[in-house]
Amino acid sequence: MRSIINNYIGGQFRPASSDRTAPLHNPATEEQIGTVRLSNTDDVDAAVAAAKAVWPSFAATPQDERIAMLRRLSSALADSEPELIAAMRAEYGAPIHFTTFSVRHAGSVFLDMARTVADYPWRQSIGRAQVEMRPLGVAAAITPWNSSIGFICAKLAAAVAAGSPIVIKPSELSAIQTEVLAQALHKAGLPAGVLNIVNGDGAVAGAALAAHPDVAKVSFTGSTATGRAILRAGAQTMKRVTLELGGKGAQIILDDADLDRVAGMVLANGFMNSGQACIAGTRILVSRRRQEDFEQKLVAALGAFPVGPATDPDAGIGPMVNRRQWDRVQSYIALGQAEGARVLAGGAGRPEGMERGWFVSPTLFTDVHHDMRIAREEIFGPVLCIIAYEDDAEAIRIANDTTYGLQNYVFGGDEDRNRRVAQQLESGRIAVNGAAHEPMAPFGGFKQSGIGREFGAYGLTAFLEPRVVLS
Repeated sequence: MRSIINNYIGGQFRPASSDRTAPLHNPATEEQIGTVRLSNTDDVDAAVAAAKAVWPSFAATPQDERIAMLRRLSSALADSEPELIAAMRAEYGAPIHFTTFSVRHAGSVFLDMARTVADYPWRQSIGRAQVEMRPLGVAAAITPWNSSIGFICAKLAAAVAAGSPIVIKPSELSAIQTEVLAQALHKAGLPAGVLNIVNGDGAVAGAALAAHPDVAKVSFTGSTATGRAILRAGAQTMKRVTLELGGKGAQIILDDADLDRVAGMVLANGFMNSGQACIAGTRILVSRRRQEDFEQKLVAALGAFPVGPATDPDAGIGPMVNRRQWDRVQSYIALGQAEGARVLAGGAGRPEGMERGWFVSPTLFTDVHHDMRIAREEIFGPVLCIIAYEDDAEAIRIANDTTYGLQNYVFGGDEDRNRRVAQQLESGRIAVNGAAHEPMAPFGGFKQSGIGREFGAYGLTAFLEPRVVLS
């Protein structure tokens, strides 16, 4: 059993000063595989002090040096890829295709940000004014468990690109991944204090970081409820805040879509990361006249998404991260049935033949009305709702009738029609007919899905302030 005791502060691995610990489990077996020592406010203060000490010199670092740092960080991840994948498989349990993608993507964000730095307009002339983009100061990042390595690296990349030292508090549920990642990043040789990592829970370490008077910027990915608390805490010192929060993505299947072609894509969008993804398309909107046909095709396509542990190379859906999340998903399955929705596939409990592990049967609900809680609340598991609509206008209205607005999807045969529908959707991103992720484009949400944007030039700007000199 692994014991995680160290934070990473000022370029060194230091034991957390608290005696509090939390257990770490393998979600595929429910076996405890480790413990993590949870930091207190003294540890947070030490990490922020280390970042503050290096801030003046790091802010003045030339652009080419920051680009070189980003490239070294990418190389460090590539060198540690097997260890990172193994840690993610053991602690998070995601299928091998997701863990491999996630780790490689984490390394690529540093190279994407290096390209952004090289092309970024650091100085502009506006009339008689000279505008210079300057780093904000000490940054803080609070990251979730559902793709821990990727979120840490994305926020670190933006901070390094901007010239802001950063303190990161990852989820305590990902402490083994955090330790392996910290060891890898240490090898990149960043100046001491530029990167600091503090293990801890949100109630103590996260709250202290969000409220710390020496933190100028907070970047958070997680639940909308926690995002609200961070926004309130940051307001006391006027912190700049980026929030990437929850989602309840709609997948609009227009009546001219090729149902045979899109059925598997729709399930992939809904079941991505075992359903534990804020961008998952969990509301499937289908024309009423094609509903029955599409339901049959979705059920048939479920065979391509077998449930299994990370050790199974054929697994398409892994376990929930812990028992608490498994119980949450089970409660929503029961709620959907109580609300009058019909289970088309899946249902309560573990998949047939599985007696241990926090696995959920991939569940399709139909006869769902968009006022039902299962159609409005983020479940964060492999549970999808099929909602019928009469025409394009109603589909758009249902898709937009949500407090969220992170990512939606459109499938159809007419490009002009697809574009017209997409342009009316209230979300930060809309993927049409399975369009791939564009790493340099901004990512973030409308409404209660967040504030601000990440990735590319927009993500870099979120760590900067314009300073104007008039002459």
